[in-house]
Amino acid sequence: MAHIGCYGEILLYAGTGSPELAAQIAANLDCGLCDREVITYPNSNLFVRLGASVRGQDTFIIQTTSAPTNDNLMELLIFIDTLKRSSAGRVTAVIPYLGYARSDKKDQPRIPITARLVADMIQAAGADRYITLDLHAGQIQGFFSIPGDVITAFPLLADYMRKKDLQHAVVVAADLGFAKKARAFATELDLPVAFVEKRRMDTRTEVLTVIGDVEGMDTILVDDEVDTAGTICDAASALAKAGARDIYGCFVHPVLSADASELLRRTPFKELVMTNSVPIPPQKWLPNMTIISVSSMLSGVIQRVHDGCSVGEMFAPYHGYS
Repeated sequence: MAHIGCYGEILLYAGTGSPELAAQIAANLDCGLCDREVITYPNSNLFVRLGASVRGQDTFIIQTTSAPTNDNLMELLIFIDTLKRSSAGRVTAVIPYLGYARSDKKDQPRIPITARLVADMIQAAGADRYITLDLHAGQIQGFFSIPGDVITAFPLLADYMRKKDLQHAVVVAADLGFAKKARAFATELDLPVAFVEKRRMDTRTEVLTVIGDVEGMDTILVDDEVDTAGTICDAASALAKAGARDIYGCFVHPVLSADASELLRRTPFKELVMTNSVPIPPQKWLPNMTIISVSSMLSGVIQRVHDGCSVGEMFAPYHGYS
């Protein structure tokens, strides 16, 4: 069924970065994915061709920018340019995971702020809006001059953990930088909060200290993303040494680069709960992984953007995550 708004119909396009999530979003909106052709030439150049006219329509390109990050990011930019040059009424980039988001400041001499560069490129390509999930740092929103919606998937993770009805549990921030969001997560579950502190004693040694009572308690270890898994696995080991009972890992973005999956396998997690903002290849799946889909949340945001309705109303009870 077509959804008609001030920009015409919703037209959804899927990049090659997250085709399954895009298909779920299209099914929720009952509007189907539009035909497109994405070609990689022998010289590694990318080419995008649309299957039908988009003139005057409200177009959304769904593309995560996880690994291969550069290929997925370039494909997103080419897709945006294609839609803009085809006279789309509005182009919205739906980016479940924004690559390079950790490069958000100059904390060393002579380094780039790549997150700002990525924001500039998305705008220069012709995007009118963007939608993304749980940025690593809130200030990245200020790198964009176009309107956007940065939404959080932590309410989905909280709903899942609430159903477990853990009677003697504590929420734990994987590091102090995540303390505010961990406290909001704990508030939703009506649980106490604890923290894992990393203190670098010299250039080679890190000492992990658990701040709070975890002995004999189930622990829910939360973070925004897991890349190499070093932080969350070290934190889980520290909790185990402090006498924690069952340890659950909860995070939004399963980047799982390098040997992260194997490291998670060797760490005493009872369950790992994450979203499908980043597709996980079969060789990295673990038996204790639970995947929560963000498709309903993203489709709801897309519908509200199209209808010109408030997106903030969807997340009014969850402002503690911002």
